Amino acid sequence: MPLRVTFLGTAGAIPTTERNPSSVFVAREGEELLFDAGEGTQRQMMRFGTGFSISHLFVTHLHGDHVLGIPGLLQTMDFNDREAPLAIHAPHGTRRQLKGLVEALGNRPGFPVRINEVGDGDVPYRADEYEVRAFETDHDTRSLGYALVEDERKGRFDRERAEELGVPVGPKFSRLHEGESVELEDGTVVDPDQVVGEPRPGRAIVYTGDTRPTAATVEVADEPDLLIHDATFADDRADRAAETAHSTARQAAAIANRAGADRLALMHLSSRYAGRTDEHLEQAREIFAGDGDAVFVPDDGRGLEISYPDSEE
Repeated sequence: MPLRVTFLGTAGAIPTTERNPSSVFVAREGEELLFDAGEGTQRQMMRFGTGFSISHLFVTHLHGDHVLGIPGLLQTMDFNDREAPLAIHAPHGTRRQLKGLVEALGNRPGFPVRINEVGDGDVPYRADEYEVRAFETDHDTRSLGYALVEDERKGRFDRERAEELGVPVGPKFSRLHEGESVELEDGTVVDPDQVVGEPRPGRAIVYTGDTRPTAATVEVADEPDLLIHDATFADDRADRAAETAHSTARQAAAIANRAGADRLALMHLSSRYAGRTDEHLEQAREIFAGDGDAVFVPDDGRGLEISYPDSEE
């Protein structure tokens, strides 16, 4: 089942000629979600071919580089005759400001827009096979991070073992895989645990938005496949990171280690590092090691397919 991340905007508060303000697009089996919408997000969506069929927008906080793209995005959707509703999830206490952004052009969009205030530990969106969890972050305003966490999958069905036990090929295979015991013609009962392995983990993506390092980021998902973490500064501005409620690349790597993340994307780079990512990568890799580009600074437009942990699908 496809799970794809597209980095639409990876800059810090001030965009550069190469990097747009913060926005991350996630597509899962035909459903499309957006995390933050910095200025110009709708153009990035056109440029990188994601389309505009998002059903949910998850806002980490109301600083301009994370939300100023909302009015333009809604207008573009309106011009495209959108009818489907859009849910915007954001921290408690931000409804009034968000409503102002939605109505910034003097009128509401021609499609339903619902604003949902959420807090630490809430599940703003629950789908059939996954949920999006909100968790507390540590920024200089009301802020949250979000984790997309899939449900556990059924264990592998051991067809060879089932046939050895005399289970005929057909509907009884499916019943066993669904957790139901079956009775054979000779009266023998075969239980699911005889032919079905242990449940297998789903996939998880954690997106922090802007934050100092927090324990909540570590705890929100068990060994996420991808951690997208604030890495606004390198070590040379560690004091500035603390003052402005951001993280360094090294701190992001330490959080990735504690979380057991498989990969780490360093986001929200300050414009002072325009065109340079070597310091961030070097310092993060001193803490968080892995194969290939387990640590990376995504360019705008980079797409990443998230595989299942056991890589069988």
